[in-house]
Amino acid sequence: MPHAETMTLDEKLAISNKALDLLDAGDREGYSRLIRTAPMPPYLAKIMKEQMGADFLISGGWNLSEAEAEFGPGWLSK
Repeated sequence: MPHAETMTLDEKLAISNKALDLLDAGDREGYSRLIRTAPMPPYLAKIMKEQMGADFLISGGWNLSEAEAEFGPGWLSK
């Protein structure tokens, strides 16, 4: 589901680095959980919607705030 807050590049990089640390430590579940808290880039969200379907994005708990800001509310159902 979309998250209302906007993250800075430094915040996104910090999440990415922490997630990679978890992956390096063998915690794939922790990695997956954490990486989904960073906003997915709109271009990637669009591709994922086309390739995997809107339900994949919705049920996956991805942060789609940037895609929603770019494409508008309800873009997943269009």
